[in-house]
This record gives sequence, structure tokens and C-alpha cells, in this order.
Amino acid sequence: MFGWGPATRIYLAAGATDMRKGFEGLYGLVRDRLSCDPLSGHIFLFTNARHNRLKLLFWDGSGLWVCAKRLEKGRFRWPEAEGSQLKVVLSHEELALLVGGIDLAQTRRRAWYRKTSFSEAKIA
Repeated sequence: MFGWGPATRIYLAAGATDMRKGFEGLYGLVRDRLSCDPLSGHIFLFTNARHNRLKLLFWDGSGLWVCAKRLEKGRFRWPEAEGSQLKVVLSHEELALLVGGIDLAQTRRRAWYRKTSFSEAKIA
């Protein structure tokens, strides 16, 4: 359904978000708190204080998507931001693990070759 390619970045908002926010509220958080362009085509993730709800904001070129997931039991293991960071960058694999219930803090990233584009190297 979603055609997220390798150029699509995934940003996770550090801290808790009011899950009553909809399109406009999440759009404003991405723009003002995360200092990103909500219409960039990148993915933005938010969670509540109890970490049992998740919302995803995504622009597909013709409109905004807001997707939500509520866990019946358990919690998402939300990654901690380092220092005063407001966002955490995830890989596509890390997103799949997070949504699948895997604790990213208990995993470790292996040395793996991944060619970065010029724009990614400039951002990092």
C-alpha cells in the first residue's frame, strides 16, 4: 500500500504527544517542534505517555495520511533521544521492529555497508 523507498526518512518524536491531535495538530508538531517539512514525504511517528498508542503522519503527494495503532496489552519500547534531541531517526528495519514489539535498546546494529546519498551525508 505504501511505497516507501530508501530515500524516505523516518523520524520518531521524542517524548509524549497528545493522541487527540489529528491532521492539523500533528502537522504543526512536525513543523514547529521537529523543525521538518510535513509535506516532505518522510514518515513521522508519535506516541502517548503510556506508550500504548502510536500515530504516524505521512504525505503521499496528494494528501496526508494519519495512521494509528492502539495496543490492547503491552507497550511500545520508545527509543530515548540523546541529550536535548527532539527527534530520533530510524531505519526502515527499526520501524518494523518497533511496530512488531521488539525493544530496539536490546538489539544492536551490526557493521553493515550502506551507501549514503550526498543529501543524507549532509543532514547527518
